[in-house]
Amino acid sequence: MGEDCGSGGIQTRTVWCVHSEGWTTHHSNCRHSDKPESQRHCFKVCEWHQDLFEWDVSEWGTCMLAPFPHNELRPRSTECVTAQHGIQRRHVRCARTSNRTSVTEHICEFFSPKPALEQACLIPCPHDCVVSDFTAWSVCSKTCGTGLQHRTRVVLATPVYGGANCPNLTQTRTCSNQVLCPVGEHEYEYSLKVGPWSECRLPQHKDVWLSGRTTLDFGASDSEKQKNTVKRHVQTPQHHHHFHHHHAPKAWELEVGYQTRQVRCTRSDGKNAMLSLCTQDSSPGTFQSCIMPKDCETSDWSAWSPCSKTCRAFDLSPGYRFRTRTRLQAPIGGGRECPALEEKEACNIIGDLLPNCPRYVWKSTDWGDCHVAPLLSQQDRRLNNASVLCGGGIQTRETYCIQVPDESSPHHGREVSRPVNEKLCTGEMPSAVQHCSVPCPDQCPLSSWSSWGACLRDNCEEPQGRKGFRYRRRRVLREPEPAGVSDSCPHLLESVPCEGSACFLWRVDTEGACAPSQGTCGPGAQTQRALCVNAEGRGTFTSILFYIPTHVACVVACPGDCVVSSWSEWSPCSHSCSSKHAEGRQSRTRTILALPGEGGKSCPAATALEEWRACSDHPCIIFYWETSAWGACVEDPSFSLNGSSQWNGTTACAVGIQTRKVTCMKMNAGPVVSKRCPDSARPDSSLPCLLPCKTDCRVTPFSEWTACPSTCLPDNATIPSQSRFRTIIQRAANEGKECPDTLYEERECEALPVCPIYRWKTHKWHPCTLVPDSVRQGITGGGESCGKGLEIRGRKKTYPRAAADCLRWAGSMPRRVRTCWVPCRDDCTLSAWSKFAECVGCGSWRSRKRALVGRSRKRERCQREDLFPLVETEACPCDVFLSQPYGNWSSCVLPEAPAPGALHSWRARREGKECGQGLRHRALACMDQAGRLVSPDLCSESGLVEEVCHMPCPLDCKLSDWSPWSPCSASCGSGLKVRSRWLREKAFNGGRPCPKLDLKNQVYEAVPCYSECDQYVWVTEPWSVCAINTVDELPACGEGVQSRKIRYPGTYPSSLNDSLCDPEEMPDRAQTCFLPCPNDCVMSHWSRWSSCPLPCDPSAARKRRRHVLRLPASGETCPDDEQTEPCVLNSTCFSYQYNVSDWSTCQLSENALCGQGTRTRFLDCIRSDGKVVDSGLCEELDLEKQWRLTMSCAVDCPINCIVSAWTPWTECSQTCGNQGQMMRSRSILQPAHEEGRPCPSQLSQTKPCPIRPCYTWHLGEWSPCIVEGADCGEGVRERNLTCMVHWGIWPEHVPPRPVEDEWCGDRISKESEQELQHPCFVPCPGDCHLTEWSSWSSCQLTCLEGRSFEMMGRQARSRAMVIQVQENQENCPQQVFETRPCKGGKCHSYEWKTSSWSNNERSVWCQRSDGVNVTGGCFLQSRPTTVRHCHPPCTKPFSHCTQVMCGCEKGYTEVMTTHGFLDYCTKTPGADSKKADVKTNSGRHTNKYSISCSHSQWLDNCHDLSVIKGKNLFFWPLDPKPPEKTPITQNKHLQNCKAVQFTTLHSTKLTTNLETGAISHSVNKSPPCPVVPLKGQVKL
Repeated sequence: MGEDCGSGGIQTRTVWCVHSEGWTTHHSNCRHSDKPESQRHCFKVCEWHQDLFEWDVSEWGTCMLAPFPHNELRPRSTECVTAQHGIQRRHVRCARTSNRTSVTEHICEFFSPKPALEQACLIPCPHDCVVSDFTAWSVCSKTCGTGLQHRTRVVLATPVYGGANCPNLTQTRTCSNQVLCPVGEHEYEYSLKVGPWSECRLPQHKDVWLSGRTTLDFGASDSEKQKNTVKRHVQTPQHHHHFHHHHAPKAWELEVGYQTRQVRCTRSDGKNAMLSLCTQDSSPGTFQSCIMPKDCETSDWSAWSPCSKTCRAFDLSPGYRFRTRTRLQAPIGGGRECPALEEKEACNIIGDLLPNCPRYVWKSTDWGDCHVAPLLSQQDRRLNNASVLCGGGIQTRETYCIQVPDESSPHHGREVSRPVNEKLCTGEMPSAVQHCSVPCPDQCPLSSWSSWGACLRDNCEEPQGRKGFRYRRRRVLREPEPAGVSDSCPHLLESVPCEGSACFLWRVDTEGACAPSQGTCGPGAQTQRALCVNAEGRGTFTSILFYIPTHVACVVACPGDCVVSSWSEWSPCSHSCSSKHAEGRQSRTRTILALPGEGGKSCPAATALEEWRACSDHPCIIFYWETSAWGACVEDPSFSLNGSSQWNGTTACAVGIQTRKVTCMKMNAGPVVSKRCPDSARPDSSLPCLLPCKTDCRVTPFSEWTACPSTCLPDNATIPSQSRFRTIIQRAANEGKECPDTLYEERECEALPVCPIYRWKTHKWHPCTLVPDSVRQGITGGGESCGKGLEIRGRKKTYPRAAADCLRWAGSMPRRVRTCWVPCRDDCTLSAWSKFAECVGCGSWRSRKRALVGRSRKRERCQREDLFPLVETEACPCDVFLSQPYGNWSSCVLPEAPAPGALHSWRARREGKECGQGLRHRALACMDQAGRLVSPDLCSESGLVEEVCHMPCPLDCKLSDWSPWSPCSASCGSGLKVRSRWLREKAFNGGRPCPKLDLKNQVYEAVPCYSECDQYVWVTEPWSVCAINTVDELPACGEGVQSRKIRYPGTYPSSLNDSLCDPEEMPDRAQTCFLPCPNDCVMSHWSRWSSCPLPCDPSAARKRRRHVLRLPASGETCPDDEQTEPCVLNSTCFSYQYNVSDWSTCQLSENALCGQGTRTRFLDCIRSDGKVVDSGLCEELDLEKQWRLTMSCAVDCPINCIVSAWTPWTECSQTCGNQGQMMRSRSILQPAHEEGRPCPSQLSQTKPCPIRPCYTWHLGEWSPCIVEGADCGEGVRERNLTCMVHWGIWPEHVPPRPVEDEWCGDRISKESEQELQHPCFVPCPGDCHLTEWSSWSSCQLTCLEGRSFEMMGRQARSRAMVIQVQENQENCPQQVFETRPCKGGKCHSYEWKTSSWSNNERSVWCQRSDGVNVTGGCFLQSRPTTVRHCHPPCTKPFSHCTQVMCGCEKGYTEVMTTHGFLDYCTKTPGADSKKADVKTNSGRHTNKYSISCSHSQWLDNCHDLSVIKGKNLFFWPLDPKPPEKTPITQNKHLQNCKAVQFTTLHSTKLTTNLETGAISHSVNKSPPCPVVPLKGQVKL
């Protein structure tokens, strides 16, 4: 590979000699020295080089204007609309990836094409300089004669992108005063002008000193400007070393030097003059003491801080580290400012070697137990037993934040991560509350008991003896979930012992007719066929094949015999069992069908028509099996499962067994021996089950200890503590390992160092230092050594490290320089101040005095107390402070029950306490006698006023108890039953709201119900004997009447209402009857009608039969023994079908408030005529039941709002002042649902902080320019730095007050940061000078189509040049402006604005989008015209030029030619007087209309009213068309018109209804009708 790739290769090419005409010749004809190389060394590129070389591309350069093609010169501003074309360039090279050195480009081109070097870009159009409007003209520079005035403007936006430069900012004009200058008055004014102070320098040897001294120059020169000036001789630096040099002072020592300035006398025309013309008594100061400049000194850099990026993140952003240094010495005397005190640099830019950054996620514990009680209202909590509650509830869990273990870590495992501060987790916190359900006991709706059955053996397979049991049963109407009989269902089978039991019984199936033994009547026999059935009534296999016939004796009545009917069925037994006091009986009856004839067999006695027998003769001793609840699942050694298994869908560790107790119970007695109950019905006493696994308690590891303070502790401070906690993830269950008791630990921090104590130690003040005498010599004003000077003091020698510690712990360095005064011979002399007088008390004043000494007592100037006060007073120090409440009371803060160990707020989630007794707080302001705010500790311990308060408790809506259920609305089938409750108390103060109530403030609950159709039936007694009305004593026979009673069965109370039975099915109480005569044929009662086929067939018929009970006498015949009738639907034939009712509402358990419930519906058996009948009719037909009658459902729970516990109080939002507040908050864990208690409105609370004084350095306003000792020239503006105490809002109703400097901190450092003196210039009369800097303009962005082109905006300010005298213009400086970047700029647009036309002229100006009038910014090409012209010109009288054509002035009407041009202007009639006559111009107005109207509010359909004559209106339209709906423009008299009638001169009448807008046309050949006078005026 090395031989074929890389450097060392050779490239070759062919070189030949070519004639100038293009043909090849011998190489000797070409000069050999000019022959090109035929081979060169090269670098052979291979594929594997791709990772070694790459294109190195720089950033794109700034966008530069692209040149026009062919060097065409065109003004850009005329073509640019929004932007202009530009070009961006960049550098591209091929570089090694290892060391970034350049290589030949063809190596990189082998792998990828070379990136583009240029690309097109856009540059905004040129933006010209934008300036404001001119200010008003200044006052005239002279009060007499001719002077100058000026006005200025400021720069609002500087030119960018090639825009036009700024115009002149100043305009000057001459001004004349009517007052002439007095004769003999001096022509010029003279002013003393001083220059700037020189740099501070140290005094040197006298002969060397002269090179830098300041002298007055009165020599003549060619230029008058050089006359009478003060010159400063400056020594060149190379001469310094020829004289003795001064030892370099130590860095921390201060030196006093001197500085000088120029002084000259100027004339009002700008020329210099003799200094004596300006100075009178004393000369201005030309020298002063100063402090030699000292640069800022700093400590060494601290060590770099740890890199902020300590792990590998996904965003690949670098980390940063910092280092700092401390300012040891602030700059003095204009020394070099302090450098940056902090450095920042990137670190761990790539971070490949760093571990992955930790990730934090939310975790949650297991859900707690489900509780229903929190859902109860206040009313329900008092009424309900919480132990039996079931159904829907809520359960909670705790959430915590953990650090996800790094998978790449060697210690990564499946251990539980320790919790961390929850602020590290981002995203939504998992839900801490959820719905749950407590299972309710299954409800077992039961049917009624069946009748007692026959005596049956317990086990027919092993019959032993004759002992047996009678059974009765009931069934579960709705199976519980899951299917099967649960523990909550009672027993379903009851038994009583009996004797003579049998496993099989005979049941008569059919009976034959009675066959007389002899003849046609008399005794005989009747054949019966019996079927052998089992205990369930089903025939056996043998009995199906063979019927066992039997013969029963019977009698056939002979003619003339009494005839009785067959026995009826036995009535129900009167008792279900027999006892000493009651035994069961039942009866059957028969009736007399025919009375006997003469000589016939007589009828039986009345007692023989009814038979009674005993029934239910078994004793009333009922037995049943009773089962206890299933016990707990215990281990069963006979079963074993390896590991976890699943059985019935449940995870378990092993199969166990659960048992229950099965006991034979005697009704109303108690348990008895098991043999008293049937063994075949004994329930199971054991059941296999799954054993749940043991669950140990799981807790997280302890969190990290909270951080201890990293700084030292002040003396006598309390030792801080640190804590840690852990969280229970899973509770112990099934005898698992219990949870530990300790979940929170706290300990004291390890011993922290005590903060050191430092203090500054200074020396005494040195004597006052003045400018040396050697400097004063030869300088005007340099007399005796006295006056203002400086004094300095040193401090104890310290090392930089110690100085830094002093600055940190002892505060700012003491002041080391102060001004001083050495009295002069002529100065006023005063005695020293006396001691202050004794204070009388708080609020008083004390004073001290001094007196003039010597000759000063006689000097007038010294006696001025404003210059030399002799008495000084000050307030007495006072330790009495005043306190007063401030601000409003906080909201009522309820006491919070602290969680054990003061855990985090997320560990104590609960329903927040919302009422009771609490405290409210109010801030307390503490002030001294001067009304200045002081520390609140001087007035109270807490700085707050506390007051007991009460929060009213929320009251839930209260309803009455439920009323009893109403009876079922249907006596047969499905219906509704209703109950109600009504409002007792409304919800108050955030209590649970009421359910939706009706207009009567009631709420109803309706549930479906089902009534058995046979529950209430009509019961009839037997028919009475057929009563015949007999006239004579002949035997009664023939047609008669019989009756019967209708009653309820004996098992029902007689008080039941007849409405419970179906009135349509009420039996007849009386009927006609026929009692056969002795010789008549007697027939039995009709049998039941046979059944019609289903579905009903109209061609089919049903039958019923009867048989002969007594033959008639000879010659008589018997009636038919069979009847038939057709099967008619809904008459003799009915079809049946099931009909399912609607689903009921969700029905809950009796002890449930919400949660899972059941919806039910019922099947009704519907007859084809729509009548609901007994469901047994449909069951007999085996109709398919395809509907599910029960289904699960859920009722939403009325969940109260659940909020978290209050967070701890935050730190005060302000460190001082009266605006500080502490806040705590809570969050909504579970919003209110359904009728739950709503969330409290107060999710955050604030209370005031103690009002602590705010101390601030306050910069005063700049003073006017002060020129010390002169009239004009270089001066200084000053402002004061004052320590102020205030209330946190500056300013407020309580103004800030000055206090001692030590309250604000280091004054020297603050003075070095702030500019307290600013050089300024006071122009002398006649000077040409610059104005002060204007204010910074508003921040403006460069925008394209309203969108910002740049991130930063620009601000501008400027100084304009002012000329005071014309003779001094050559010395004028140039106007200046400057810009600076700014943020938060706006995009401005510019547009031309115009005024109204006046005499064909108007004003045009440019306006910025914010309403500021400017010069520049608007496109000159689109500037509107200021003068307008018409073609042809408007030369007619009273005419003027409009935008398109000539028009008339106001008060005149245009008269146009046929070509549309103005002919002349005529005065509008009535313009001056309402009584003016109408002036017409015949032939010019062909369409003239008159108008009349009445009673309408608006006049419509008019164009332009022009003529008014009296009260009649006329107008001329602008076109010959009829008037259209155009509002009239001039109105005088039309008002309250309903219609307008127009009559033209051509007899065309136009009538307009002003209310509907309809226009009607009619041609009137007669002259125009008279115009109706109008009343009032029209309103348009």
